[in-house]
Amino acid sequence: MNTDIIAECMKLSFADTPFPKVVANLTGAGVRSYHADLAALRNTYYGADGDSYDEPLPLVPRPAIAATFDMDAVATTVRAIQQGRIGYADFLRKIMSAGCASYGVFIQSRKVMYFGRDGDLHTDHFPAQK
Repeated sequence: MNTDIIAECMKLSFADTPFPKVVANLTGAGVRSYHADLAALRNTYYGADGDSYDEPLPLVPRPAIAATFDMDAVATTVRAIQQGRIGYADFLRKIMSAGCASYGVFIQSRKVMYFGRDGDLHTDHFPAQK
């Protein structure tokens, strides 16, 4: 995996670059999937060969994660970022306030799974490419 491109993708995300562009860049860097640990504010990227790379999430101040997972609020927030109504930092703050403790992005299967502290789950599929 190209860790320089991965680090650049984190900057692009926080500059509100659309998710499809970030995912395309990550794919080009050899990333197959990644896991966002919102409690630790860290993304772990995984390559096809089993290699991994950690990158911190520069979200300041550190938001609290709600104790209860609100699946509807997470789904609403996902739609808001897909429609360009909010940026990535706001997206993270909103899903954390909705009880999302982590999420996994699976590039080849084009889905994201959002997890609450107690194993509650919301799955969202990437929107169709235009």
